[in-house]
Amino acid sequence: MTAIIRKELADYFTGIRVPVLFLLVLLASGAALFAVHQGIRGTASEGFVFLRLFTTAGNILPSLSSFMALFFVPLVGIALGFDAVNSERSGGTLSRILAQPVYRDSIINGKFIAGIFTLGIMVATILLLVAGYGLRMIGVPPNAEEVIRIFIYLALTIIYGAFWVSLSILFSVLFRRIAASLLVTVAIWLFFSFFMLMIAPAIANGLAPVVGNTQAEILRNAEMQQMILRFSPNTLFGEAATVLLHPVILETNMGLIGALASGQAAYMIDNPLNLGQSLLVIWPHLTSLVSLSVICFAISYVVFMRQEVRAT
Repeated sequence: MTAIIRKELADYFTGIRVPVLFLLVLLASGAALFAVHQGIRGTASEGFVFLRLFTTAGNILPSLSSFMALFFVPLVGIALGFDAVNSERSGGTLSRILAQPVYRDSIINGKFIAGIFTLGIMVATILLLVAGYGLRMIGVPPNAEEVIRIFIYLALTIIYGAFWVSLSILFSVLFRRIAASLLVTVAIWLFFSFFMLMIAPAIANGLAPVVGNTQAEILRNAEMQQMILRFSPNTLFGEAATVLLHPVILETNMGLIGALASGQAAYMIDNPLNLGQSLLVIWPHLTSLVSLSVICFAISYVVFMRQEVRAT
């Protein structure tokens, strides 16, 4: 499997795909710093100031955490896996690789690990660039808890990216045509990123309609929308990233809904959650993302192991 990983990494770092993606890394970092330069002056100077580099949005540009959740990580994960298997099959190289003393499971395992490793390098590069240049911008060094939160956010982002890599590899195994696997994966990304936001309110209004405009009906409708949106990995990652990087519970949707439902919103102070409380809040999101990644990769693994590979 080590030989497959080295071969895939060599293909990534010597081909045209990853230089283009690393150009996107520079553009994403520059856009995030420009957004911080526009928006961080109007934010409060208390709490986790350094983490605001990753959560502050500009006048037009979104924050780095929002951009990573909606666009960068899904698109990079799709780009790294949509032709992982069917390109080898259509090129006739898959049968030649299997003719060598290489186990079949080493091929798909190596492609998956190489994709995650490449994605992890790209995400870590963005975080380091934003943290380094942002430190010169704001002049406030991070404390120990902020550094730990950034590392946990990096691990969470890699897990989120692993879902998209495994999903794109799955369709690369199922479809023989590269265009078909790419279109289906992009369609799923569009559904989770955009169409889900339009479908969730409609379903919630049908299941929990707001007739009398009472607080109980509004809360029930909001909870229903939140529950439906959590079927999307984008929402799971976005909520977990918000709790990690901007841990003021009343400024997040799930914290505000919970406070209003318990009737304690008027007595709660906007104090940030500590690291342990933040991990307790995001633990269901983390396990859900890991489960989705494992399920997608397990299906692709089983299908690939049972497929017939003929020499062409």
